[in-house]
Amino acid sequence: MENENMVQDERAAERLQKVLAQAGVASRRQAERLILDGRVTVNGDRVSALGTKVEIQDKIEVDGHPVQRTERLYYYLLNKPVSVITSASDPQGRPTVVDLMKDVPVRVYPVGRLDYDTAGLLVLTNDGELAHRLMHPSYGAEKTYRVWIQGGPIGINALENLRQGVSLADGNTAPAKVERVRGVSKGGQLEVLEVTIHEGRNRQIRRMFAAVGYLVVKLERVSFGPLTLEKTLRPGTYRPLTVKEVQGLRSQVGL
Repeated sequence: MENENMVQDERAAERLQKVLAQAGVASRRQAERLILDGRVTVNGDRVSALGTKVEIQDKIEVDGHPVQRTERLYYYLLNKPVSVITSASDPQGRPTVVDLMKDVPVRVYPVGRLDYDTAGLLVLTNDGELAHRLMHPSYGAEKTYRVWIQGGPIGINALENLRQGVSLADGNTAPAKVERVRGVSKGGQLEVLEVTIHEGRNRQIRRMFAAVGYLVVKLERVSFGPLTLEKTLRPGTYRPLTVKEVQGLRSQVGL
């Protein structure tokens, strides 16, 4: 039964790549590649066709290792602090967002990334299908960042360039929503803006502002789709999403 803080998903026949993603074996795209490469078996039979459906009683193995199917889906909102890696592990031994989630009863994975020196709202879940859609720009999940820049106030031309899209090394960005924020500061020499995008390129916000001549000195994600980072959630702490919040995320990406 569903309650306010947990969503349970009872599944019958589902696509094999979706089950692999939800079990945390790989992303959905990586799971499709595992299937096409003939590395997945169902009840001892090798499967190489995408779209193959499996049921709850089926035995699934990848490279001979059994896949533990997850029968319950978990969703969390974390207020990520700076100096924490958005990853399940780090070869350099730096703290990760998964380290902050040790009390969670299952392995959950971050939806997208926040840079090492960026703070704010991060969703973690074991729902691979939802995570895939939230990260894919074609589904249009918007992310809003509060940005502190040096050298402000920002010029009108720079604002318009950001709003229309700027040229980066990996191509032009999509148009962004950019607004000045009044009454928020971090020292007298800084200006604060809010920027909303639906892409998720590496260090995109910092590179966008650098392209129009401004240095970002602090960056915080304050919303993701219908979710908003509340002030009462301290950096480094997390909470489960409510059923309504999960439904809002799923609805936004067509699930």
